[in-house]
Amino acid sequence: MSLRVLLIDDHTLFRVGLEGLLASRGIEIVASVGSGQDCLRLVEELKPDVVLLDMRMPGIDGLSVLKVLRENDENLPIVMLTTSSDEGDLLESLREGAQGYLLKDMEPDDLVLALRDIVNNGKTVVAPDLAPILAKAVQGSHSDEEGASTSPFDELTPRETEILGLLAEGQSNKAIARNLGISDGTVKLHVKAILRKLDVHSRVEAAVMAVEYGLSRATPE
Repeated sequence: MSLRVLLIDDHTLFRVGLEGLLASRGIEIVASVGSGQDCLRLVEELKPDVVLLDMRMPGIDGLSVLKVLRENDENLPIVMLTTSSDEGDLLESLREGAQGYLLKDMEPDDLVLALRDIVNNGKTVVAPDLAPILAKAVQGSHSDEEGASTSPFDELTPRETEILGLLAEGQSNKAIARNLGISDGTVKLHVKAILRKLDVHSRVEAAVMAVEYGLSRATPE
């Protein structure tokens, strides 16, 4: 079954050359245009199987065209075909819904295989040369998430944090109430909230956690 491709690229010679290469491999270019201005109309009229989209174009760039196309059709396969091996371009394209990110210097047969994988098998395909960049970016994002992992005390209010610091010093509820100028009952309510938020069952466990994490009571200057 022949694939029907809409090609959007501002370089005329590249478009003409690619048309010939794809046609010789049983792929039909239903339209070939130099800007993204008419893409919506063409997609609606021609109903291509896939859109091949250049990244760098005057006027409306490829990412802007991608966003508009994706807003209008969630399922249309859109593939960036570009010279850019920039990590930012790659990641933003995939985030905005591109189903492929391929490089213009790849072998024609590899391009055809990638297009068939994308259209027929629903795969997301990234040029092999960019796989290490993508892997590095994914690992980096995981590291960032780990680095930004929340402290177990983040959910505590300032008052609860203050009381936990006093618990870590071994103070009783009465002593804490006296030090803070609040009632025993209020301290008990705060302690109950602290235990729930820290997911522990006793004030001793909470105090141990506070000591382990180096949480100390902030003293006003």
